[in-house]
Amino acid sequence: MSFNVSERYNCVIIEFKGNVMGGPDAVSLNEKLHELIESKKTNIVVDLSKVKFMNSSGLGMLIGALTTMRKAGGDLRIANATDKIESLLIITKLITVFKHFKSTDEAIESFKDS
Repeated sequence: MSFNVSERYNCVIIEFKGNVMGGPDAVSLNEKLHELIESKKTNIVVDLSKVKFMNSSGLGMLIGALTTMRKAGGDLRIANATDKIESLLIITKLITVFKHFKSTDEAIESFKDS
């Protein structure tokens, strides 16, 4: 898995690419999130449109990221989850934990209301 980080409006977009399977990727994501927190950037949108596969460790990585951002006073929202990943979120009941949106723009827009 790799990820790209960009900024739009008041949000940081983290675009995941490939297979999300935790491990070393979780460490690099966590380091990136702490850098963002230090620069007072706590509104995160995770774009999953280019994710082919996600396992339980990948889900754990997302939950850890969500917890990190909420503790810092921000939030992490999911955008563009594929049908496969959305059904994974439904099966695990994590769909009720994450705020999720059909597009990155909708996710960014949702921060304006909070």
